[in-house]
Amino acid sequence: MRPVLLLLLFTAGFAAQATAAETYDLLFRKGSLSTLSASPPAPAGQEGKDTLVYDKMTSGLKKGDSPDTDSIGLQLTTDDNVTLILHRGPQMRSLGNFPASVGNPLIMYFLESSLDDVAKQSGGSPFYIRNRIKDALRRDAEVVPVAVRIGDRDVQAQQVTLRPFEKDKARDKMGRFADLALAITVSEDVPGGYYSLKATVPEGKGDADIGYVNTITLKGLGEATP
Repeated sequence: MRPVLLLLLFTAGFAAQATAAETYDLLFRKGSLSTLSASPPAPAGQEGKDTLVYDKMTSGLKKGDSPDTDSIGLQLTTDDNVTLILHRGPQMRSLGNFPASVGNPLIMYFLESSLDDVAKQSGGSPFYIRNRIKDALRRDAEVVPVAVRIGDRDVQAQQVTLRPFEKDKARDKMGRFADLALAITVSEDVPGGYYSLKATVPEGKGDADIGYVNTITLKGLGEATP
């Protein structure tokens, strides 16, 4: 058995608490794109071959709907910017350009897209929900060691879980989204720093209490495809 798996099996039942500062450092690590090669800025809606590709899946926005499956391409350009492009079927849409100095901007897109889903489905204020997520980032977070597969090797990583409404005084007004969990798996040995970013709400007992999943998972290095 691989040493990394032995370590993770031994520690699997032991979740640690990270302080707010440790949580922030884990989730917003600068230099997470330092291993990528920069390419000249590509024409709008296009990417170069040296692109980090992520699979994106969203389900539970409406009862009975099929999951939305997309892909996201991330590329570091020679003008010291990062581009994010969403691929949905044959269509491509720019998610923006960001300064590379801030690290991997994927987490901001993930948090904002999850926030938007929660606000639309719960009827809650996006400003209020954004502030609860910010508050969760300032609190201690649960951190669990996990193993992830990158290519042909196992990599040690940490899964950081935030629960924005767990202690919220208005929790009862959030409906099924009161149990929203944001689980982000990070590692310095993963290209781009993030292996997966996952927002989940468990299914309830009522017919209307459908679950919700918004997950972005690293696929590899290459060209994003529909």
